[in-house]
Amino acid sequence: MIKQNSIEEFLISLSSKSPIPGGGGACALGGAIGSSLGSMVGNLTLGKKKYLSVQEDIQVLLEKLSQNTSELLLLMDKDAHAFEPLSKAYALPKETEEEKLYKEQVMEKCLYDASLVPLEIMEQAYKGILLQEEMAEKGTQIAISDVAVGVMFLRSALLGAAVNVWINTKSMKNRKVAECLNQRVEELKQAGTQKADFIFDKVTSKLQS
Repeated sequence: MIKQNSIEEFLISLSSKSPIPGGGGACALGGAIGSSLGSMVGNLTLGKKKYLSVQEDIQVLLEKLSQNTSELLLLMDKDAHAFEPLSKAYALPKETEEEKLYKEQVMEKCLYDASLVPLEIMEQAYKGILLQEEMAEKGTQIAISDVAVGVMFLRSALLGAAVNVWINTKSMKNRKVAECLNQRVEELKQAGTQKADFIFDKVTSKLQS
């Protein structure tokens, strides 16, 4: 499993000519790092008298962030598994009309399946961004900068995953299905980047005031 690799092992694999892991796995890892930074802020808040009134809220946030991190790490492996059939489909022969038709059918399914994982990464990255907003309000202010860093990791994960959907939907023959996927990507992209930028600007304003 990719998520069990050391950081060095992952980067060596990522930089090699092997297509797995690729951009999708990198996005998932980046998002997991972002959520983990939010968890760090939460753990620094627990037990502090100054934040006694929000202890229960922070505990709930920590549970949700932990789940978010776990989901993103699982998506690292899921992305690799989804890409493998697609890479094999590209190599299918297309000499005869029957081979062409078969390859087209296989490619269409593999392209669709490969689009779903980065879309899931976007969904999880968006969830992580929303959780960071509450952490920015209730978490310890001595570590508020880490919320801003975490949000930017999640924002990058969201945008990077969008690109990984588009590269697949661009090649799909069924444009109705492709546009349906693209529409959801656009919704998440707009909502996620706007929210992430809002949180980042709000945190940096506090730090610069």
